[in-house]
Amino acid sequence: MGSPASHLMNLVSLRRSLLYSALRRLSSNAVATSSDSCPPTSFTPPSETAEKKDDRIYVKRPNSSSSSSSVTRDEVSVTMPMTFMTGSVVGKRFYKEVTTRMADDGNGWTVMLDYRTLKTPYKRPLKLPNLALAKAIAAEWEYQQTDGIRPFTMPLMKLACTAIERVPLTRVKIIKNLIDKFHHDLVFCRSPGDTDLTKGVREKQEEKIDPLIEWLQSEFGFKPKLHSSLFGCKQDNHFVNAIENVLQKTTDCELAAIDAIAASAHSLVIALAILRERLNIEETMELIRLEEDLQVDKWGLVEGGHDVDIADLQVQISSAVVFLRMSFRQ
Repeated sequence: MGSPASHLMNLVSLRRSLLYSALRRLSSNAVATSSDSCPPTSFTPPSETAEKKDDRIYVKRPNSSSSSSSVTRDEVSVTMPMTFMTGSVVGKRFYKEVTTRMADDGNGWTVMLDYRTLKTPYKRPLKLPNLALAKAIAAEWEYQQTDGIRPFTMPLMKLACTAIERVPLTRVKIIKNLIDKFHHDLVFCRSPGDTDLTKGVREKQEEKIDPLIEWLQSEFGFKPKLHSSLFGCKQDNHFVNAIENVLQKTTDCELAAIDAIAASAHSLVIALAILRERLNIEETMELIRLEEDLQVDKWGLVEGGHDVDIADLQVQISSAVVFLRMSFRQ
């Protein structure tokens, strides 16, 4: 666990440094905005859209009438606000020690902030499938600075909240969305190759992506249809059904990671290749950025633009891959 988790922490730190650097450059040239500008939209349930956004961190303490011996650890909890899923800073660090333990009911592992059990923004117990994943999320909480809790440095925690809260309720919708986008998958699109510039892109695609296409055909028994159209190309229905069958058999943690990877990579095929351990993080990054890296090689890298994008993508992909791999462990 040490190597992937340490790699992820380094990437998170790199992304934060690059973001801060970019913000400093922008602020030096920006015109001051009014103080009543609209705040970022928070992740709020439909029934609460009319209510005022609540950024408070809820700390649940045992009832004063209860004896200390009868209080379970799950009754003393801390719940992050809804803005944890989208906000930049949700409050100052209020805890000293971060530990992990098995849940009181023996079903999964959870994270403790001092003596408090950590809960999701919807106040559900943060129960993780194994100790390895619990310790990785605990490391994210331990990494937080005293001046504020920064959700954007906690990608594993966000994925865990998604797997616990969103996936069980919207599994059918998530799978349908992935299947709908499957026909427009990144790996099925080919550069026309009718000019010197596009010809180079196509040659690189054939070198790097064709082995993945061959694996896909051998894995599922269907030959994908490749295209050069902006509108995609409809794949064989039996092929689509085979892909959908794989998604339906995933756990909530696996589907949350697949959805995150597919969104960042614009490719369900890449996500499935990672699930089947056909691709690693470095190979995934190379495939996703293939065309843009060719442009950077030709025209140069834009500081504060390309480097921030690369760091952000590395965190998104690495965190989802680490989350997926750790969810396998028992």
